Amino acid sequence: MSTSSGSSARLLQSELTFGLVTMFLSVVLSPVMDIFSKLAATTIPPGEVTAARFIFQALFALPMMAMRGKWGVWSWRRSGVHAIRAAVLTLSMVSFVTTLQVMEVADAIAIFFVEPMMLTILSSVFLKETIGWRRYAACAVGFFGAMLIIQPSFQEVGFFALLPVVTAFCVAVYVMITRVVSHSEDAWSMQFQTALWGTGISMVLLAIGRTTGTTILDPVIPDLVATLYLLGVGITAAAAGILTVYAYRAVPASTLAPLQYFEIVSATIFGWLVFDNFPDATKWLGILIITGSGLYILWRERRFASKPVSDTSETAFTP
Repeated sequence: MSTSSGSSARLLQSELTFGLVTMFLSVVLSPVMDIFSKLAATTIPPGEVTAARFIFQALFALPMMAMRGKWGVWSWRRSGVHAIRAAVLTLSMVSFVTTLQVMEVADAIAIFFVEPMMLTILSSVFLKETIGWRRYAACAVGFFGAMLIIQPSFQEVGFFALLPVVTAFCVAVYVMITRVVSHSEDAWSMQFQTALWGTGISMVLLAIGRTTGTTILDPVIPDLVATLYLLGVGITAAAAGILTVYAYRAVPASTLAPLQYFEIVSATIFGWLVFDNFPDATKWLGILIITGSGLYILWRERRFASKPVSDTSETAFTP
C-alpha cells in the first residue's frame, strides 16, 4: 500500500513538474512569436502575418489529428460556432500585429493582459457566473493600470494604443465561447477547425485588401527575410500552442494560470534585446498593477470558483 502511494505521489509530482515546465516554455515562446510578428510587419501587412500564422498552425496540428484519429469526432453542426471563434480570433490577431508595427512588444502585451478582467466581466454577464465585488474592484484597478500604459503610448502612436484592448476583448469572447463548447469536443479538433476557419477568413480579408488597397490587408510577395520571419511566427505559435495543450493536460488550469504573467517579463527582455526598448517607470507601474490585479482575480477564482473564468485550457492561440 505504501509503495503504491509512493508511486502515485511521484507520478503526481512528475506531472506537476512537466506541466509547469511546459507552460513556462510556452510563455517564453509566445513573445518570441510577437517579436517575429513585429519584424515581419515592417514589410508584410498584418492581415498576411495573421494568415501565415493560421496556415502554419493548421499544418502543425494536421499530423496530431491524424495520429489521434479524431477526424470522425468533428462536430460539423457546430461549424458556425467555430467560424465565430475564428472570426473574433482573426480580428484580435490583425489588431495586435497592427499594434506591433508602432508599439513596443512589452507595452502591447501588458495592455493585452486586461483580458482576464474582461473575461471575468463577460462571464458574469453572459454565463451568469457569480462574481463578487472584490473581483470587480480588481478589474477596475487592472484597467487603471492599463491606462497608465495606454496614456503615454496614445501620445506617441495615437489610437493604435487602443488596439491591444480590442485584442483583449476579442480573445475574452473567444475563450468564453470555447468554454461553452469545450466540454463536448476534442481540444485538438477545435484548434484545427479554428485554424482552418481562420485561414479562410484571413484569405477573404486579404482579397478585400487587394481590391480596396487597405494597407493592413493588402498582401505583398514577401522576400526571403520576410518569409523567414513568417516561418518564425508559425513555428513559435504552433510550438507554444502544443506546449500549452500538454501543460493543461498535466496540471489544472488554476495552477498554471499565474505563470502566464511571466510573458510580460519575457516580452520585456526580448523587446530590449532585439529592439532596445525598455518600459519607463510609469509603464512599469502599470505593468505591476495589471499583473497584481490579474493574480488577485486568479487567486479569488481558485479559492471560490469551481472553474476559473480565466481558464484557457483549450486555448492554444495567444497574441
